[in-house]
Amino acid sequence: MRIAITGSSGLIGTALVRSLHADGHQVVRLVRRAPRAEDEVQWDPKRQWVDSQGLAGCDAVVHLAGAGIGDRRWTDAYKKELLDSRVLGTTAVAEAVASLDTPPRVLVSASAVGFYGDTGGRVVDESAPPGDGFLADLCQQWEEATAPAQEAGVRTVFARTGLVVSAEGGAWGRLFPLFRFGLGGRMGSGRQYWSFIALDDHIAALRHILATDELVGPVNLTAPEPITNREVTAAMGRVLGRPTLLSVPAPALRLALGELSSDVLGSVRAVPRRLLDSGFSFTHPEIEQALRAALAARAAGRH
Repeated sequence: MRIAITGSSGLIGTALVRSLHADGHQVVRLVRRAPRAEDEVQWDPKRQWVDSQGLAGCDAVVHLAGAGIGDRRWTDAYKKELLDSRVLGTTAVAEAVASLDTPPRVLVSASAVGFYGDTGGRVVDESAPPGDGFLADLCQQWEEATAPAQEAGVRTVFARTGLVVSAEGGAWGRLFPLFRFGLGGRMGSGRQYWSFIALDDHIAALRHILATDELVGPVNLTAPEPITNREVTAAMGRVLGRPTLLSVPAPALRLALGELSSDVLGSVRAVPRRLLDSGFSFTHPEIEQALRAALAARAAGRH
Protein backbone atom coordinates (compact mmCIF):
# COMPACT_ATOMS: atom_id res chain seq x y z
CA MET A 1 0.00 0.00 0.00
CA ARG A 2 0.93 3.65 -0.45
CA ILE A 3 0.04 5.48 2.75
CA ALA A 4 0.30 9.21 3.51
CA ILE A 5 0.93 10.22 7.13
CA THR A 6 0.85 13.55 8.95
CA GLY A 7 2.67 13.81 12.26
CA SER A 8 5.15 11.19 11.07
CA SER A 9 7.93 12.53 13.31
CA GLY A 10 5.91 12.18 16.53
CA LEU A 11 5.87 9.25 18.92
CA ILE A 12 3.07 7.37 17.18
CA GLY A 13 3.97 8.50 13.66
CA THR A 14 7.57 7.35 13.96
CA ALA A 15 6.52 3.91 15.19
CA LEU A 16 3.85 3.59 12.49
CA VAL A 17 6.26 4.54 9.69
CA ARG A 18 8.77 1.97 10.99
CA SER A 19 6.11 -0.74 11.12
CA LEU A 20 4.82 0.00 7.61
CA HIS A 21 8.30 0.15 6.09
CA ALA A 22 9.17 -3.18 7.72
CA ASP A 23 6.34 -4.82 5.78
CA GLY A 24 7.24 -3.20 2.47
CA HIS A 25 4.59 -0.47 2.32
CA GLN A 26 5.36 2.89 0.75
CA VAL A 27 4.99 5.89 3.08
CA VAL A 28 4.42 9.49 2.04
CA ARG A 29 5.21 11.93 4.87
CA LEU A 30 3.48 15.30 5.00
CA VAL A 31 5.92 17.96 6.24
CA ARG A 32 5.53 21.68 6.94
CA ARG A 33 8.90 22.71 5.46
CA ALA A 34 10.03 22.38 1.86
CA PRO A 35 10.39 18.67 0.95
CA ARG A 36 13.93 17.31 1.14
CA ALA A 37 13.26 13.71 0.10
CA GLU A 38 11.19 11.88 -2.47
CA ASP A 39 8.82 10.54 0.15
CA GLU A 40 7.90 14.03 1.46
CA VAL A 41 4.94 16.21 0.52
CA GLN A 42 4.50 19.75 1.79
CA TRP A 43 1.49 21.02 3.67
CA ASP A 44 0.58 24.04 5.80
CA PRO A 45 -2.18 23.22 8.30
CA LYS A 46 -2.54 26.84 9.45
CA ARG A 47 -3.24 27.97 5.89
CA GLN A 48 -5.32 24.83 5.31
CA TRP A 49 -3.22 23.91 2.30
CA VAL A 50 -1.89 20.55 1.14
CA ASP A 51 0.07 19.76 -2.02
CA SER A 52 -2.72 17.38 -2.97
CA GLN A 53 -0.89 16.04 -6.03
CA GLY A 54 1.53 14.42 -3.62
CA LEU A 55 -1.39 12.34 -2.30
CA ALA A 56 -2.27 11.00 -5.74
CA GLY A 57 -2.13 7.22 -5.80
CA CYS A 58 -2.33 6.85 -2.03
CA ASP A 59 -4.48 3.99 -0.76
CA ALA A 60 -4.83 5.52 2.71
CA VAL A 61 -4.15 8.65 4.74
CA VAL A 62 -3.37 8.59 8.47
CA HIS A 63 -3.72 12.02 10.04
CA LEU A 64 -1.91 12.25 13.39
CA ALA A 65 -0.67 15.85 13.54
CA GLY A 66 -1.69 18.27 16.29
CA ALA A 67 -0.21 20.32 19.15
CA GLY A 68 0.45 18.30 22.31
CA ILE A 69 -2.43 18.25 24.77
CA GLY A 70 -0.17 18.07 27.83
CA ASP A 71 2.75 20.13 26.54
CA ARG A 72 1.79 23.41 28.27
CA ARG A 73 -0.71 24.99 30.64
CA TRP A 74 -4.05 25.57 28.98
CA THR A 75 -3.95 29.32 28.63
CA ASP A 76 -6.53 30.84 26.31
CA ALA A 77 -3.82 31.23 23.67
CA TYR A 78 -2.71 27.59 23.93
CA LYS A 79 -6.29 26.31 23.91
CA LYS A 80 -6.75 28.16 20.61
CA GLU A 81 -3.54 26.57 19.31
CA LEU A 82 -4.76 23.12 20.35
CA LEU A 83 -8.08 23.67 18.59
CA ASP A 84 -6.67 25.29 15.45
CA SER A 85 -3.90 22.70 15.01
CA ARG A 86 -6.54 19.98 14.90
CA VAL A 87 -9.51 21.57 13.18
CA LEU A 88 -7.58 23.53 10.54
CA GLY A 89 -5.18 20.67 9.89
CA THR A 90 -7.92 18.05 9.64
CA THR A 91 -9.98 20.27 7.34
CA ALA A 92 -6.95 20.72 5.08
CA VAL A 93 -6.31 16.98 4.88
CA ALA A 94 -9.99 16.12 4.35
CA GLU A 95 -10.40 18.71 1.59
CA ALA A 96 -7.21 17.54 -0.14
CA VAL A 97 -8.43 13.94 -0.03
CA ALA A 98 -11.83 14.94 -1.40
CA SER A 99 -10.27 16.91 -4.26
CA LEU A 100 -8.51 13.92 -5.80
CA ASP A 101 -9.95 12.27 -8.90
CA THR A 102 -9.32 8.92 -7.22
CA PRO A 103 -9.40 9.48 -3.44
CA PRO A 104 -7.74 7.06 -1.03
CA ARG A 105 -9.95 4.27 0.27
CA VAL A 106 -9.63 5.30 3.89
CA LEU A 107 -8.81 8.29 6.08
CA VAL A 108 -7.84 7.49 9.67
CA SER A 109 -7.97 10.70 11.67
CA ALA A 110 -6.65 10.88 15.22
CA SER A 111 -9.02 11.75 18.03
CA ALA A 112 -9.06 11.03 21.77
CA VAL A 113 -11.14 9.39 24.46
CA GLY A 114 -11.45 12.90 25.86
CA PHE A 115 -14.49 12.94 23.55
CA TYR A 116 -16.48 11.30 26.36
CA GLY A 117 -15.61 13.84 29.04
CA ASP A 118 -15.34 12.69 32.65
CA THR A 119 -17.20 9.37 32.82
CA GLY A 120 -16.41 8.58 36.46
CA GLY A 121 -16.75 4.83 36.99
CA ARG A 122 -19.14 4.42 34.06
CA VAL A 123 -17.87 2.24 31.20
CA VAL A 124 -18.24 3.84 27.75
CA ASP A 125 -17.79 2.44 24.28
CA GLU A 126 -18.06 4.11 20.87
CA SER A 127 -21.84 4.41 21.13
CA ALA A 128 -21.59 6.88 24.06
CA PRO A 129 -22.47 10.54 23.42
CA PRO A 130 -19.92 13.36 23.76
CA GLY A 131 -19.19 14.68 27.22
CA ASP A 132 -18.68 18.19 28.56
CA GLY A 133 -15.59 20.36 28.83
CA PHE A 134 -12.83 21.72 26.63
CA LEU A 135 -11.38 18.36 25.54
CA ALA A 136 -14.80 16.94 24.66
CA ASP A 137 -15.62 20.03 22.60
CA LEU A 138 -12.22 19.90 20.91
CA CYS A 139 -12.66 16.24 19.96
CA GLN A 140 -16.10 16.88 18.49
CA GLN A 141 -14.85 19.70 16.27
CA TRP A 142 -11.76 17.66 15.39
CA GLU A 143 -13.88 14.76 14.13
CA GLU A 144 -16.42 17.00 12.38
CA ALA A 145 -13.60 18.55 10.35
CA THR A 146 -13.30 15.30 8.36
CA ALA A 147 -16.67 16.03 6.70
CA PRO A 148 -15.25 16.78 3.19
CA ALA A 149 -13.67 13.32 3.02
CA GLN A 150 -16.82 11.62 4.27
CA GLU A 151 -18.94 13.49 1.72
CA ALA A 152 -16.55 12.31 -1.00
CA GLY A 153 -17.30 8.71 -0.03
CA VAL A 154 -14.00 8.00 1.72
CA ARG A 155 -14.21 5.51 4.61
CA THR A 156 -13.36 7.70 7.58
CA VAL A 157 -12.33 6.44 11.01
CA PHE A 158 -11.83 8.48 14.20
CA ALA A 159 -9.07 6.80 16.20
CA ARG A 160 -10.07 7.80 19.74
CA THR A 161 -6.81 7.21 21.57
CA GLY A 162 -6.22 6.73 25.28
CA LEU A 163 -2.95 7.23 27.16
CA VAL A 164 -0.20 5.59 25.11
CA VAL A 165 2.29 3.66 27.26
CA SER A 166 5.81 4.46 26.05
CA ALA A 167 9.06 5.27 27.81
CA GLU A 168 10.15 7.55 24.98
CA GLY A 169 7.47 10.19 24.68
CA GLY A 170 3.95 11.37 25.37
CA ALA A 171 2.46 11.67 28.84
CA TRP A 172 3.83 8.30 29.98
CA GLY A 173 7.31 9.24 28.84
CA ARG A 174 7.27 11.95 31.51
CA LEU A 175 6.00 9.56 34.19
CA PHE A 176 8.78 6.98 33.89
CA PRO A 177 11.62 9.25 35.14
CA LEU A 178 9.56 10.42 38.12
CA PHE A 179 8.82 6.87 39.23
CA ARG A 180 12.36 5.71 38.52
CA PHE A 181 13.68 8.27 41.01
CA GLY A 182 11.06 7.34 43.59
CA LEU A 183 9.09 10.55 43.02
CA GLY A 184 6.00 8.97 41.49
CA GLY A 185 2.74 8.50 43.28
CA ARG A 186 -1.00 8.70 43.25
CA MET A 187 -2.59 11.78 41.67
CA GLY A 188 -5.56 13.22 43.50
CA SER A 189 -7.84 10.53 44.90
CA GLY A 190 -6.32 7.87 42.63
CA ARG A 191 -9.82 6.58 41.88
CA GLN A 192 -9.98 8.13 38.42
CA TYR A 193 -9.83 5.66 35.53
CA TRP A 194 -7.04 5.84 32.96
CA SER A 195 -7.75 4.31 29.55
CA PHE A 196 -4.29 3.18 28.43
CA ILE A 197 -2.85 1.32 25.46
CA ALA A 198 0.64 -0.07 24.80
CA LEU A 199 2.39 1.65 21.90
CA ASP A 200 2.83 -1.65 20.05
CA ASP A 201 -0.89 -2.35 20.36
CA HIS A 202 -1.71 1.19 19.23
CA ILE A 203 0.31 0.72 16.03
CA ALA A 204 -1.21 -2.72 15.44
CA ALA A 205 -4.69 -1.26 15.96
CA LEU A 206 -4.07 1.51 13.41
CA ARG A 207 -2.94 -1.08 10.89
CA HIS A 208 -5.97 -3.24 11.71
CA ILE A 209 -8.22 -0.25 11.00
CA LEU A 210 -6.50 0.37 7.66
CA ALA A 211 -7.12 -3.26 6.66
CA THR A 212 -10.67 -3.66 8.01
CA ASP A 213 -13.24 -2.18 5.63
CA GLU A 214 -16.19 -2.54 8.01
CA LEU A 215 -14.66 -0.14 10.55
CA VAL A 216 -16.12 3.33 9.99
CA GLY A 217 -16.57 6.22 12.41
CA PRO A 218 -15.29 6.15 16.00
CA VAL A 219 -12.97 3.39 17.20
CA ASN A 220 -11.53 3.46 20.73
CA LEU A 221 -7.81 2.68 20.83
CA THR A 222 -7.54 1.59 24.46
CA ALA A 223 -6.72 -1.63 26.29
CA PRO A 224 -9.73 -3.82 27.12
CA GLU A 225 -9.72 -3.02 30.86
CA PRO A 226 -9.07 0.59 31.95
CA ILE A 227 -7.58 0.83 35.44
CA THR A 228 -7.48 3.47 38.16
CA ASN A 229 -4.62 5.86 38.75
CA ARG A 230 -4.05 4.08 42.08
CA GLU A 231 -3.58 0.78 40.17
CA VAL A 232 -1.28 2.47 37.64
CA THR A 233 0.83 3.83 40.51
CA ALA A 234 1.15 0.39 42.10
CA ALA A 235 2.08 -1.23 38.77
CA MET A 236 4.75 1.39 38.06
CA GLY A 237 6.25 0.73 41.48
CA ARG A 238 6.32 -3.04 40.94
CA VAL A 239 7.83 -2.84 37.45
CA LEU A 240 10.48 -0.27 38.35
CA GLY A 241 11.10 -1.59 41.86
CA ARG A 242 10.60 1.82 43.43
CA PRO A 243 8.46 3.08 46.31
CA THR A 244 5.25 4.91 45.43
CA LEU A 245 4.38 6.42 48.77
CA LEU A 246 4.08 9.98 47.52
CA SER A 247 0.81 11.48 46.39
CA VAL A 248 -0.08 14.76 44.73
CA PRO A 249 -3.24 16.32 46.19
CA ALA A 250 -5.83 17.55 43.72
CA PRO A 251 -5.50 21.22 44.80
CA ALA A 252 -1.75 21.10 44.14
CA LEU A 253 -2.31 19.67 40.68
CA ARG A 254 -4.86 22.37 39.91
CA LEU A 255 -2.42 25.03 41.07
CA ALA A 256 0.46 23.59 39.02
CA LEU A 257 -1.41 22.66 35.88
CA GLY A 258 -4.40 24.96 35.78
CA GLU A 259 -7.26 23.73 33.60
CA LEU A 260 -5.03 20.92 32.28
CA SER A 261 -5.44 19.28 35.70
CA SER A 262 -8.97 18.31 34.67
CA ASP A 263 -7.41 15.88 32.18
CA VAL A 264 -5.18 14.36 34.90
CA LEU A 265 -7.85 14.17 37.60
CA GLY A 266 -10.73 13.30 35.28
CA SER A 267 -11.87 9.72 34.82
CA VAL A 268 -12.38 8.10 31.40
CA ARG A 269 -13.32 4.41 31.48
CA ALA A 270 -13.40 3.75 27.73
CA VAL A 271 -13.35 0.26 26.24
CA PRO A 272 -12.43 -0.81 22.66
CA ARG A 273 -15.71 -2.48 21.77
CA ARG A 274 -15.40 -2.03 18.01
CA LEU A 275 -11.80 -3.20 17.85
CA LEU A 276 -12.63 -6.36 19.76
CA ASP A 277 -15.80 -7.02 17.76
CA SER A 278 -13.80 -6.74 14.53
CA GLY A 279 -11.38 -9.45 15.63
CA PHE A 280 -8.45 -7.41 16.93
CA SER A 281 -6.21 -9.11 19.52
CA PHE A 282 -4.10 -7.18 22.02
CA THR A 283 -0.51 -8.23 22.67
CA HIS A 284 -0.17 -6.28 25.94
CA PRO A 285 -3.68 -5.95 27.39
CA GLU A 286 -2.54 -5.66 31.03
CA ILE A 287 -0.78 -2.59 32.45
CA GLU A 288 2.30 -4.46 33.67
CA GLN A 289 2.70 -6.07 30.24
CA ALA A 290 2.45 -2.65 28.61
CA LEU A 291 4.98 -1.12 31.01
CA ARG A 292 7.50 -3.92 30.56
CA ALA A 293 7.08 -3.76 26.77
CA ALA A 294 7.76 -0.01 26.86
CA LEU A 295 10.95 -0.50 28.86
CA ALA A 296 12.09 -3.35 26.61
CA ALA A 297 11.49 -1.25 23.50
CA ARG A 298 13.54 1.61 24.88
CA ALA A 299 16.38 -0.73 25.81
CA ALA A 300 16.32 -2.16 22.29
CA GLY A 301 16.24 1.32 20.76
CA ARG A 302 13.03 0.60 18.88
CA HIS A 303 10.86 3.45 20.22
